[in-house]
Amino acid sequence: MAVVIPLDSERTRADQAFRDLKDLVGSDLEAVNEVIIRRMQSRVDLIPTLASHLIAAGGKRLRPMLTLASAKLCGFGGNRHIKLAACVEFIHTATLLHDDVVDASDLRRGNATANAVFGNEASVLVGDFLFSRAFQLMVEDGSLRVLAILANASAVIAEGEVLQLVISNDTTTSEDAYLEVIAAKTAALFSAACRIGAVVADRPKAEEDALESFGRNLGIAFQLVDDALDYSAAQAVLGKTVGDDFREGKITLPVLLAFRRGTNAERTFWKRALEECEQRPGDLDHAQGLMTKHAALADTIDRARHYGAIAKDALGIFADTPVKQALTAVVDFCIERSH
Repeated sequence: MAVVIPLDSERTRADQAFRDLKDLVGSDLEAVNEVIIRRMQSRVDLIPTLASHLIAAGGKRLRPMLTLASAKLCGFGGNRHIKLAACVEFIHTATLLHDDVVDASDLRRGNATANAVFGNEASVLVGDFLFSRAFQLMVEDGSLRVLAILANASAVIAEGEVLQLVISNDTTTSEDAYLEVIAAKTAALFSAACRIGAVVADRPKAEEDALESFGRNLGIAFQLVDDALDYSAAQAVLGKTVGDDFREGKITLPVLLAFRRGTNAERTFWKRALEECEQRPGDLDHAQGLMTKHAALADTIDRARHYGAIAKDALGIFADTPVKQALTAVVDFCIERSH
């Protein structure tokens, strides 16, 4: 069976790109982590205990790093971006807590999810707490512009999650509808995280728009790869069980491509497995085989490379600096990553 996991040399280059970006924002990222730890404290002991279960579990902090790097790219010399990057991470973490409850997920990054350990009720409520902390940080920043960007992103993310719920188990979903979902649930926060880097630096609108485009297209590419990896990676590489999306009846691009290109008998299989949720032993292997037969995974990665190229082009108006080079290279990390 063909897989989309990159060759070792490609993976090494992609991982190095991420490390280069992390090194460039290293001191700022340490400050962000300090804000995160401080602001997730509460007199209610369960809140920091549950929040730290996910926040301290080793996430890559990609989204706050994009805020820090974007501000650095725009020559910002202050420290407002520190709290705002922490705010971005709180929004992201809150959505993860809620998503794991909705998806009834038991694993994230190879570890038990918060809802599996503490229960659904606690996970939802602590997610609400982190959203509230994020808005406190926005208000402390004092910029209505920043507040508008991040508040709008939060609303769009929620809309995207609801839309995904609406189209779940529906094999008649169009590729446009699928793209609308991932542009909302994933790319909205990427784009906001990048845009506020230009806003705090008081850069021209053209630079704001460029960073917004960079983040949006990077976010779409990121989610496309995630959706392909769900059908192709080993659990040890991906950090979760293969086929979670299949078992949950999620309609992702690999499914749409295999369904559209399939025979009537194959479409009947997809409808039984995803629409009727009547799944039998061996169905996941059969689904993976159909995706290989119709090049659904390879074409999904090709789509991701397309959006990645748009993201790179969006940075064209900025001077060629180490930060720009790192941001350009991190696009490859997001596409060639295997975790």
